[in-house]
Amino acid sequence: MAQKITTIGFDADDTLWQNEQFFRMTQERFADLLADYTEPDHLAERLRAAERKNLSHYGYGVKGFVLSMIETAIEVTDQRVPAPVIAQLIDAGRDMLRHPIELLPHAQDAVEAMAESHRVILITKGDLLDQDRKLAQSGLGQLFHAVEIVSEKTAPVYARIFDDLGEGAGRALMAGNSMKSDVIPPIEAGGWGVFVPHGLTWELEHADHPDHDRFHELPDLSGLAALVDEIEHG
Repeated sequence: MAQKITTIGFDADDTLWQNEQFFRMTQERFADLLADYTEPDHLAERLRAAERKNLSHYGYGVKGFVLSMIETAIEVTDQRVPAPVIAQLIDAGRDMLRHPIELLPHAQDAVEAMAESHRVILITKGDLLDQDRKLAQSGLGQLFHAVEIVSEKTAPVYARIFDDLGEGAGRALMAGNSMKSDVIPPIEAGGWGVFVPHGLTWELEHADHPDHDRFHELPDLSGLAALVDEIEHG
C-alpha cells in the first residue's frame, strides 16, 4: 500500500561521514600504551564495560570515550598508570576532535535528493560541540531543515521530533547504520527504519533485525531515493 512520506531523518556518524574508524584507531593506541600491564583482549573488554557503565554519566562521543579509557587505565594498572600515559590519552582525544570530516560515498547526493522533495532532519547523538563541528565541516548543514542532537535515540524521542518538525512518525523515515538507535526506535514510534550498514559499528549499537513491514535495508545511501519512491508509490 502506497503511503506518503514527508520527513526524512538521517543519522550522522558512520551514515553520512566516517566516525567509528577513529575510535578503533585510538583504541589500538590505547592498547599499545597499556601493553605492559594487560593483554589487548582483556583491555578491550574492560574498556567496553566502562563505556557501557558511563553512558548515563558522560553520554556518547569522544569525551566520554577518553574518560572511560582513563578510568580503565587506572583500574588495569591498580592505580599505577604513569602520568605520561594519561597525557597521551588526552592528546589522543584531542586528535579525534580535530580530525577532518570524511563523507561516506553517496551521502551528499542522498541528502540533496531528499531535500528537494522532503523535509530532511539530522538526528544524531554525541557531544554538542563535536557534532556541530562535524556538521559544519561536512558542507551538508545548509541542506537540513533542522538538526537534533539528542542524548538518546528512543521511540518517544523520535515521536517528539517527527511531531514537532514533521507530520508525525507515521509519515517519517529514518536512515542510519545503527540497528539499535536508527532503525528499531523510529519503527516503534510508527515510522520507517532503513538500515544502511557500515563496515565498523560500535558493539553497543548492535541489535537483531526487526521483523516488520516498515523495516528496510540498503547496502548504501545511493538507493534511498528509489526506496522512498517505492514506499510512496508502490
